[in-house]
Amino acid sequence: MEEKYIRYQKERDVLFVFGAGASISDGGPLQKDLLPEILSEDYSDSGLANLVKEFISTNFDTDHGNSPSLESVFGYLDYFISKKESLKGGHTTNQLISIKESLIRLIHHRISEPKTRKGVYKKFLKCLDKINKNVSIITMNYDTLLDESFDFLYPNQALIDYCINFMNYEDYDKIDAFNWWVNPREPVSIWGGKTPTPIKIIKIHGSLNWKYCNCCNQVLLTPWDTAIDLKSQGFKGRIGASSENPKEIIFDLKCPNDQTPFDTFIVPPSHIKDLNHPAISKLFDEAAIEIRKTKKIIFVGYSFPEADVHIKALFKKNLSNDTEIEVVDPFLNERIKSNYRSISKKSLFIKDSFENYIENELENKIKPPPNKGVHS
Repeated sequence: MEEKYIRYQKERDVLFVFGAGASISDGGPLQKDLLPEILSEDYSDSGLANLVKEFISTNFDTDHGNSPSLESVFGYLDYFISKKESLKGGHTTNQLISIKESLIRLIHHRISEPKTRKGVYKKFLKCLDKINKNVSIITMNYDTLLDESFDFLYPNQALIDYCINFMNYEDYDKIDAFNWWVNPREPVSIWGGKTPTPIKIIKIHGSLNWKYCNCCNQVLLTPWDTAIDLKSQGFKGRIGASSENPKEIIFDLKCPNDQTPFDTFIVPPSHIKDLNHPAISKLFDEAAIEIRKTKKIIFVGYSFPEADVHIKALFKKNLSNDTEIEVVDPFLNERIKSNYRSISKKSLFIKDSFENYIENELENKIKPPPNKGVHS
């Protein structure tokens, strides 16, 4: 075994940008279904969850199966919170903040529930492994379907670079071995003479497997654990069963530095977004670098919704005139096409599913330039 630094190439051959449609193709939930599912669920063990349901039913029309959009609910909450105003009916600013945080936890819970995997992300990653790994990924999705599909590559063939500094990289004696993670920006162990390729996966709106400490301002990566306990509104750590301890031990997961309960780390869909968090700022900086460095951008299942004006600004500011743009979406319409033409008049549109695109197009789209060969 030896240790060595792994350097990125100066340019990226392809940057992939994943919207909700990419995860839906692999079995992820539709965003429009999340709130109706939350409103129909019985949360008898969670007072805060029931408070969320009461708030929504009081302030929005939920009769006859109607349900507001998540953008509407978060936008409404954020308006009063940003103004530091109370809402008629006894909701103080602090109560509104609690309701917002509880709604974020409910969304976290719904997205993290077990799903029927379709293997689309794994097919995508296998194609990268075979043809070209000089790519990077920006994803708008909180779910970990992509991350979990990476398991066959990690750690000998490829490494995930999340582009932020986790506390996992520091005090290992305080971090459970289950959460150890290789930092691809430090010297990494090389086994059998094969050097792994780092791939940037920039989760620009956060992730279900990131936990944030509001005291030390650090983020813990729990790579294999996304669950949240609704009764306590917090995260649980787990020590698996063993021959010495046949029963799994479950405990409240707290920051190893200061014992503060962790917060969720996701940016909810809202027209009023707070993007000033230092980790979010770092992710935007990294995304800007990748946009400027790439020769081709392939958008999958992303429509530039109105609540994502910050994403449109990110591309508008950093996109080169000669960068190729390709948009893959089975539900393409003139509104979506217009959103893309506003950032690049040369956008190419492919009305197809992500799975079909992987089967029929992906290999040709990611082939490295002839003088470079396969990047491994």
